[in-house]
Amino acid sequence: MTTTKETRAFQTEVKQLLDLMIHSLYSNKEIFLRELISNASDAADKLRFEATTDDALFEGDSDLHVYIDVNKENRTITIRDNGIGMSRDEVIEHIGTIARSGTKEFFGRLSGDQEQDAHLIGQFGVGFYSAFLVADRVTLTTRRAGLEHEHGVRWESAGDGEYELETIHRDGRGTEITLHLREEADEFLDSWRLKSIIHKYADHIPFPIRMLGTPLPAAEGEEEKPAEIETINQASALWTRSKSDITDEEYNNFYKHIGHDFEDPLANLHQRLEGKYEYTLLLYLPKRAPFDLWQAEAKHGVKLYVRRVFIMEATEDLLPRYLRFVRGVMDTNDLPLNVSREILQQSPAMDAMKKGATKRVLGLLEEMADKAGQSDGENQDAAANTDFADFWAEFGNCLKEGVIEDAGNRERIAKLLRFSSTTSDEQSVSLSDYCARMVEGQDTIYYITAESLAAAKHSPHLEVFRKKGIEVILLHDRIDEWLTSHLNEFDGKKLQSIAKGELDLSGIGENAEQEQKEHEEKVKAAEPAVKKITEALGDKVKEVRVTDRLTESPACLVSDQFDMSSNMERILKQAGQNIPDMKPILEINPDHELVIRLAKMRSKEKIADYASILFDQAILAEGALPEDPAGFVRKMNALLAQ
Repeated sequence: MTTTKETRAFQTEVKQLLDLMIHSLYSNKEIFLRELISNASDAADKLRFEATTDDALFEGDSDLHVYIDVNKENRTITIRDNGIGMSRDEVIEHIGTIARSGTKEFFGRLSGDQEQDAHLIGQFGVGFYSAFLVADRVTLTTRRAGLEHEHGVRWESAGDGEYELETIHRDGRGTEITLHLREEADEFLDSWRLKSIIHKYADHIPFPIRMLGTPLPAAEGEEEKPAEIETINQASALWTRSKSDITDEEYNNFYKHIGHDFEDPLANLHQRLEGKYEYTLLLYLPKRAPFDLWQAEAKHGVKLYVRRVFIMEATEDLLPRYLRFVRGVMDTNDLPLNVSREILQQSPAMDAMKKGATKRVLGLLEEMADKAGQSDGENQDAAANTDFADFWAEFGNCLKEGVIEDAGNRERIAKLLRFSSTTSDEQSVSLSDYCARMVEGQDTIYYITAESLAAAKHSPHLEVFRKKGIEVILLHDRIDEWLTSHLNEFDGKKLQSIAKGELDLSGIGENAEQEQKEHEEKVKAAEPAVKKITEALGDKVKEVRVTDRLTESPACLVSDQFDMSSNMERILKQAGQNIPDMKPILEINPDHELVIRLAKMRSKEKIADYASILFDQAILAEGALPEDPAGFVRKMNALLAQ
């Protein structure tokens, strides 16, 4: 047999991760055992799945398990599994590099605060590298099931930037990892300590985790009997057990296992559904968004099992993309063990499971939102209120995607949405709250989109709404432009942008008829100003007209009813999109001193300067820059000097 031995350098990101992890997770060292057992369990899952179509992969040994050995004399811990194993190329891919989308963004979000960074590292998934929390040298040997014995691989590193790789002869399939412990890690040489960690983090692993027990006591005059091998965990899938038999701690620890998280989840959902199709759901809402939540290639967090055999994960066939933050498992008896992605996409059973799981996740969110609403009353439950607020802060924009993508659940999702408004900067206003506060005569939900909350709050378009006491929803996330194009009404009430189209507030509030009459008179009186500004601005604008939006500002820009909003135009331009040139409508306030003065002017040059200033001011109020900032400053200075 020819052996190949070489020394390779870790990928730069691996070096960074090792350094960060060792310094940020010093108080969570015990999670190394959770992570390595989790990897071993995944390897057994994968073998069991692949063996459904190729029984020879078992190589005559179908007793899948994890074995842990402690050697106090050599100061080593060995974690051994007889799962799928790895080939040489797989060792290089999975251990020498981090082939994961969003890696750059992950490192960019690290702050240097150890507690905060520890949560991010948990989201990233420390996996195999957690071994270096307790070991100054790690040796791994492995062989992929189905490969000949001479295709074994030995990997070793001190975590110092390099690793050795060698092809070896290995009889057994699977992977064995030996940790050569650091001096300060002696506590993990205690078998009882390891057993307590296994009970804490891995009791639910559906494969036996075995260790050598304590030697059996011998009768007087007899030799000491050898220790027996013990199974430490329950070795049963948690989701198959009755809810009444599972403690909160067990639920939380299972989440930490599947989510590779250090925190407890925000909420969980455990249900067995029966009917035409039978399946079990155990789903969790994390407290924090994963760093790659907005990456197009981000993995989904729900695993599919068929009769407790792991099939696949990270697929939109299990839950829609807007629920990609959900973690957990789905298990069914109604699919074949050799199910493929193509079969999944065409399976009525899978379609029913996806719809059922989506319905129940939305139901869980509705319960959280209802509790938050009730906590605002006399019987305040601060935790309940905080839970939904925390969820919204982390995942609210994902739900907005649901309004766009999931027409069948659009109404349910719309009730869960939370916004800022002119009554609250906090994103705590629901559409139902808004409707309950409508003023007399109002039958429309008014909103404005802007690139920031500050820009929305200070928009001149709000002036008449403040005067009339009408609440306006302030939308300042990029996705809100797409949201409002799909959410046209709520509870029978139309949604309308206050910066698009004609604004008709007649009939709302007191003295509505008198206000309408006064507005018509002002339109007529302002005709000279409208004519002069129209001639001065030429093709810069689609139209100049008298506004009923403004009470203090001299002018504002408005998009035509079916045109793209100015905010959407900015977003697309920033993304490098080519968009058609759409001219805005300039609305002028006939009561403003600048407009009154302009109406009396005769000098075409002065009229052009004043009209240009009004137009550029309106652009600035939208949060954009005029085409000629220097020219704007020059004209303003001249006006001030007068």
